[in-house]
Amino acid sequence: MKSIFDTVSKDCSKIVTRTYSTSFSMATKMLANSIRQDIYNIYGFVRLADEIVDSFHDYPKEDLFAKLETDLEIALQNKISLNPILNAFQHTYYKHNIDRALVDAFMNSMRLDLHKSTYKTEEEFKNYIYGSADVVGLMCLKVFVNGDQKKYDTLKKPAMALGSAFQKVNFLRDLKADHDELNRTYFPNTDLNNLDEIAKQHIIDDIENDFAEGLNGIKLLPIEAKFGVFMAYRYYSQLLKKLKKTPALEIKNTRIRVPNYKKVELLTRSYVKYHLNLL
Repeated sequence: MKSIFDTVSKDCSKIVTRTYSTSFSMATKMLANSIRQDIYNIYGFVRLADEIVDSFHDYPKEDLFAKLETDLEIALQNKISLNPILNAFQHTYYKHNIDRALVDAFMNSMRLDLHKSTYKTEEEFKNYIYGSADVVGLMCLKVFVNGDQKKYDTLKKPAMALGSAFQKVNFLRDLKADHDELNRTYFPNTDLNNLDEIAKQHIIDDIENDFAEGLNGIKLLPIEAKFGVFMAYRYYSQLLKKLKKTPALEIKNTRIRVPNYKKVELLTRSYVKYHLNLL
């Protein structure tokens, strides 16, 4: 029965989420059960594409990515895929009427990671951020508003800002790995070999502006999504605080993390703030 295969497909997306990101998985668990699986399905898809371009160095990444693009097209055309991750994603894609342009923009940014190593202008950087992060936030927003187009239009800009903030924090945290292992430099007009406190602060100011706009949007989210998204916001805000306190030289030579015990503490504090209507 196909229903069994669909269940297995969704389980695969959930496993991918839990295996690759403890922080995102924790935040997703705080979403209402009615929308949780669809977020797993979206994350599974974007993680699969990201892994091809970021991790499969000993394999023909160009060919693998091209195969993913072909399989994605078939999945969206036929509403089924033998790839369980894509099969789960197409279900969410149609259930919540996700715009094809969002999917295409994401794949375009992932394709850039196959060959592009530097982003020299703000326009290049913003276009990459839009495709790699903002549109993922918009796909999730489609799930959160459950067909309410007016609510989607209202929250679209804050959702993009929050996606941008999350991605930029990732870039700042992963400066060393991106530069040394992947030969990538995302932040324009920034010499990572001579990163100083002024350049670091400029990046942080930009992220904090995105967070401020994103938080305004979180406050307006439907109840089913609000606490889970707030939890993700709190985690990335804590990570940014650590990066802010870390000297620029240390940031480019190590990877800053939020330990698991701190994540549990954040969860507890966020839960209290949420239920005291402080959000």
